[in-house]
Amino acid sequence: MPSFHQVRAYFKHWLTKVDRHSVHSPYFFDFYNKVIKSRGKLAYAQQIEEIRNKLAHNATKIQMEDLGSGRDRKKVRKLKEIVNTSVSPSAYAQMLLRICQYANAHKIVELGTSVGLTSLYLSYMEGSTVYTFEGSHALVNIALTNFEYLERPNIEIAEGDIDHTLPDFIERDTAKIGFVYIDANHTYDSTVRYYGMLMKRFNEKSIMVIDDIHNTTEMERAWNELRQHKLVYGSVDLFRCGILFFEPTLNRQHFVWSL
Repeated sequence: MPSFHQVRAYFKHWLTKVDRHSVHSPYFFDFYNKVIKSRGKLAYAQQIEEIRNKLAHNATKIQMEDLGSGRDRKKVRKLKEIVNTSVSPSAYAQMLLRICQYANAHKIVELGTSVGLTSLYLSYMEGSTVYTFEGSHALVNIALTNFEYLERPNIEIAEGDIDHTLPDFIERDTAKIGFVYIDANHTYDSTVRYYGMLMKRFNEKSIMVIDDIHNTTEMERAWNELRQHKLVYGSVDLFRCGILFFEPTLNRQHFVWSL
């Protein structure tokens, strides 16, 4: 059941959202039409959704390492519960892929692999490598099985506490990151800390998506703080997630849209 904060945040979002007719920026008008409202069907989506369907009916109990303070607080959860409540739906994952395509992102970073379905979608960005991070050993094994099943060699997974694996990755791989998706450790401190690490590898064309920006007061605080960061020149609030842009020509514009 949604919390009082979530209901209030949604009502506020509903009151302030606009559609394409209120978007006067050529860049964001184009982004809105090609990314947010595009509904093209992806040929490989069926294969990924077949995996989702199997996992969504699997009652196997999973031992979770709760390294953060997000949604996976139970130590033991059924796999089908994780898939049905904590994994991004197909339409949302496909939108993330369209963002990668729009940004022409070839180095993609995902914080929070879970069972790897979103990673699979992102891996279909042509010429890309997806670097995905997960703290749960059990989920890493499931994700790796899915990657191997669909033969996606362009996904690299880092297992362990993201507070340790991400700094190592940032220091080791100095190439610029085109796209980042943060869906792990849904707290103010973690979100701001991850942003601080990742921004070292951004360029002007990089795009970051932060999930669950209105899920709690502290995630909302993190979102409002980061979208006003001095290196952020554009932002979009989709309620479920927030999108940050780093292109100086965008002139610090902010939009509230619906999915």
